[in-house]
Amino acid sequence: MKAFYEKYRHGVPVILYGIVYLIWFFLLEQRRETDIMLVHMNLDDYIPFCEVFVVPYLLWFLYVPAVLLYLFFHDRDDYWKNAVFLCAGMTVFLIISTFIPNGHHLRLRTFPRDNLFTRLIGLLWKADTATNLFPSIHVFNSLGAHFAVINNEKLSKNRLVRTGSFVLCTSIILSTVLIKQHSVFDVLTAFIMAAVMYSAVYSFDLVTLWRYRARYQLARRGRKRIIRP
Repeated sequence: MKAFYEKYRHGVPVILYGIVYLIWFFLLEQRRETDIMLVHMNLDDYIPFCEVFVVPYLLWFLYVPAVLLYLFFHDRDDYWKNAVFLCAGMTVFLIISTFIPNGHHLRLRTFPRDNLFTRLIGLLWKADTATNLFPSIHVFNSLGAHFAVINNEKLSKNRLVRTGSFVLCTSIILSTVLIKQHSVFDVLTAFIMAAVMYSAVYSFDLVTLWRYRARYQLARRGRKRIIRP
């Protein structure tokens, strides 16, 4: 049991964070504010409704965890980078949603067609309210997953994986506005936050710096304990 924990303990912080995130997000979704910030851009009015894009939107729930799980088992350093990227962005999203209640009026009153895709969107809209929108976590986490793929030594060399990740990431981003889940504003703010996090995590490699510093401090404390009588 101890050996199992030592091998997979790097998953514990993410699991604990996931629990906190889900509870926090659930409480936000239950909140009913009368005075909210309406999110809207003129460009939203020109974007057509395309129900087939509910497919990539739902694939997000597989795409992001799949990348994180792959890194969890195959590359611990890149796993930590991806985990920090995702968790930092989701925390910013929760804080913004807590202190700036927001929503939109982009959803259709009636669907123009009745098919499997519109029925899926109907179920999605019942489960996910048109509130707590920006920055779009669907967009931000999709970018985070793709960044993890193209920055991983093994995955980035696989052309099929790299191209597939790009296509899926792009499709998910487009889906957020094409099924009227988000405003263009939500997408833009997600891109801005992703750019900041990319600089911190990949360009300046602050996660690796922090991890090695933490290891150094632990090793130093350990040596002091050994020296002390």
